Amino acid sequence: MFFSLNSVALGAILFGIILGAAAIGVFVGRRHRHRREELREPFGALQAALLGVVGLVLAFGLALAVGRYEARRTVVVDDANAIGTTWLRAQTLDEPTRSRSLVLIRAYVDTALRLSNSVPGSPESASAAADGDADLQSLWALAGPALDRNPTASAPRLYVESLNEMIDMQTVRVSALNNRVPGAILTLEVLGAAFAVGLLAAYLSILGRGILTIMMGAILVSLLLLVTFDLDRPTRGFIKIPATPLTDLRTSMDQPPATGGAIATGQS
Repeated sequence: MFFSLNSVALGAILFGIILGAAAIGVFVGRRHRHRREELREPFGALQAALLGVVGLVLAFGLALAVGRYEARRTVVVDDANAIGTTWLRAQTLDEPTRSRSLVLIRAYVDTALRLSNSVPGSPESASAAADGDADLQSLWALAGPALDRNPTASAPRLYVESLNEMIDMQTVRVSALNNRVPGAILTLEVLGAAFAVGLLAAYLSILGRGILTIMMGAILVSLLLLVTFDLDRPTRGFIKIPATPLTDLRTSMDQPPATGGAIATGQS
């Protein structure tokens, strides 16, 4: 549910839930302020224990989101490196395989950039992944005959090796984009944080403390939740996975190839 929302709507919902819980807590606390001496000790112990548990849950969710964010960044770099190696090795193939392969690799990078700019699980993302698979299949269909024609040459064998890695990276990258923090954990974080903030607000209100302190705490918790959620939205949140490695690679492909297509003929 949370992943399908845009960033503004997600932020509004999170802030609304947490601040609303704080407001309810303030209301309840003021209604029971006359029982201050009776409720101070049990409320204090309960809210302290609950805040500790919720703090652990929030830290756990944030760690999951950060781990997935870093993994996606690493996958983009690895994918760009695999494509770049394949691009260079394709230039050592014989014609017409060389020219056809270079055109397909350029097209594949374009689809990889489309994938970076689409929402995981959306029709646009599925279309980009399907187009990428089609380009990879065409590249593999060209690589097979090239290797058959020169089974002992180094260039086709090295090219097939890097092309195979590029195909594997396509699967890894699509999987990484769709690997999100489970919704049950995110829901537990929101409900737990709302209950803890509401209980803290009620406790402070019973003690007669100012509402400013309560609101500051609620805003801080809301921001923490928003960052956790945003880290798990790699292409549509405020914190996005940079596609700079792929963009730079695509720009370099507009330059003339480094080689003229000569075949290396070393033996294995």
